[in-house]
Amino acid sequence: MRTFEKSSKLDNVCYDIRGPVMDEANRMIAQGEKILKLNIGNPAPFGFRAPDAVIEKMKEMLTSTEGYSDSKGLLQSRQAIVEYCRKKQMPNVTVEDVYTGNGVSELITLSMQGLLDNGDEVLVPAPDYPLWTASVTLSGGKAVHYLCDEASEWYPDLEDMRSKITPKTKAIVVINPNNPTGALYPREILQGIVDMAREHELILFADEIYDRLVMDGYEHIALASLAPDLLTVSFNGLSKSHLIAGYRCGWMCLCGDKSKAKGYVEGINLLSSMRLCSNVPSQSLIPTALEHLDDTKQMLLPGGRIYEQREFMTKAINEIPGLKVVKPKAAFYMFPKLDVERFRIRDDETFVLDFLREKKILFTHGGGFHWEQPDHFRVVYLPEIAQLQEAAGALKDFLAGYVQS
Repeated sequence: MRTFEKSSKLDNVCYDIRGPVMDEANRMIAQGEKILKLNIGNPAPFGFRAPDAVIEKMKEMLTSTEGYSDSKGLLQSRQAIVEYCRKKQMPNVTVEDVYTGNGVSELITLSMQGLLDNGDEVLVPAPDYPLWTASVTLSGGKAVHYLCDEASEWYPDLEDMRSKITPKTKAIVVINPNNPTGALYPREILQGIVDMAREHELILFADEIYDRLVMDGYEHIALASLAPDLLTVSFNGLSKSHLIAGYRCGWMCLCGDKSKAKGYVEGINLLSSMRLCSNVPSQSLIPTALEHLDDTKQMLLPGGRIYEQREFMTKAINEIPGLKVVKPKAAFYMFPKLDVERFRIRDDETFVLDFLREKKILFTHGGGFHWEQPDHFRVVYLPEIAQLQEAAGALKDFLAGYVQS
């Protein structure tokens, strides 16, 4: 009998949506157990609500956005994105340089498929948002991971990055603000990356989806703003800042000097046309959403939900013996470190699985973000403080007697 196997292109793709931990969580849920999910950055289950203006706009536009749009997106939406880029000092962006997508995830994969041939290398951070590595690999390329330094607030290690550039390197991926660490990179780090890309004639890919979720008075610097003479492909969207992850509304902008990338742009246009267009009702929200950038900022200030939840969880984790965490400056993630000697941890996935089974709380292990040592896990601090107190107490209780078998 003929059987069908998965494509060999997927053999080296690791994207931690499925796997032993999620399989176990789903099994427990199917049996009626209640799981507290601190594993995914989805605001909706935790009582967050999109700005009223965005919801009203969706209702209004549903009956007038029933057909396909241009493959790049609605003109008025792309115009609003161009204006946003202008405010962020991102150079040389016109409506023809903007592509809307079903979330940023679709566009990341599209951008890699349009660029890479077999064996091409892309520098990707470790830890990373795993879709980047998966998309590079699926496109035939090789993701080469440069280290982010926990001792330096999780900033990219520029010397490590430089040491990994080869003649096969085509691009550098920068995730800022960072998922999973919550780090926000200062100008000098970004400038160092730009200088490196300029020296080696590399494309920059800037994943900036959390650029409006910044705390403590800091400001996000768009990578493209520092590189007018380079091609920077910048990614952003509404899922996080406007709390509408399920609407799948993202965009990609080609910034800076595109004169040496005409072939790449042709490839991007071809791939964009092949999917006809992205979700048109969601596209229609973009102009309104970008007029309401302040609606969610209160959450990031002292007294606001995200700010106070971050403060609580940072303090609670650092008070647990055998754990420590760098306080994040942005987004809603943190990446605690385990004392592997104290707990005899050899496998971080096993640690997360053991915790799930005993305490019914779901984290993501560090290896899911291409972190090679078994000593980290990611915490999503979106739940209200009462739930975070429950999670922190359970974690403290669990680790008080935990030794990995």
